Amino acid sequence: MVEPGRAQAVSELMEKMAGQVVFSSQPGRTLRKWRTDFDVTQVDLSRHLKTVPSVVADYEADRRASPGAHFIRRYIEALIEIDQGRDYRFIRRFGTSPRTEGILGIREFSVSVPLRQFVETIGAEPVGDVDLQRDIHGYTIVDAPKAILSMGSHEFVQIYGWTTQRALIFSGVKYGRSPMVAIRAHPLKPAAVIFSGTKRVDPLAVRLSEVENIPLLTTLKTPSEIMQCLEDM
Repeated sequence: MVEPGRAQAVSELMEKMAGQVVFSSQPGRTLRKWRTDFDVTQVDLSRHLKTVPSVVADYEADRRASPGAHFIRRYIEALIEIDQGRDYRFIRRFGTSPRTEGILGIREFSVSVPLRQFVETIGAEPVGDVDLQRDIHGYTIVDAPKAILSMGSHEFVQIYGWTTQRALIFSGVKYGRSPMVAIRAHPLKPAAVIFSGTKRVDPLAVRLSEVENIPLLTTLKTPSEIMQCLEDM
């Protein structure tokens, strides 16, 4: 039984998850993306589904025929029920909330995207020795001055959408110190940070990215140009 205060967030999330899976060209990979976002292992999920881990693994690797509506529903409900048993750890963190004016664009990918592919698509260049061997599940483009001035710690979580495994792209930055200080101070961390419209980066911002193990990159493309580049991804 979903507690009343979570019902809307749960309903919206389940609808979003089901839509992504049904319309995905790789439904198994989309299921896997959501499972990893919920931080649920294949073993735990299979136990909840009363099946064996190999069945979950086969569906997620698209080695079986495309999952039917019944399996998709059970899979999603199982993730929700597991999260409920964890005191809504995932939903409590990423539940829906009003969009702030500091967010210029936000998107969740239906399947994981290699960070290297993502940064090549938008023409971003790494600052220093950056590890691009990770996947992202989405991105958010943020007007840095507006976000930093208007968002408190509670509102700041909105930039993460439904997962922290995403690239945060900050526009309107001069040297990038303020965004990295804000990220350093917040308990949630992104998979990568990209500064839009500049190539100059404050040494402190670089140092903070190294301390937090967050790849830091820059691109001269504008937010609208970035979103255009990512239309087909």
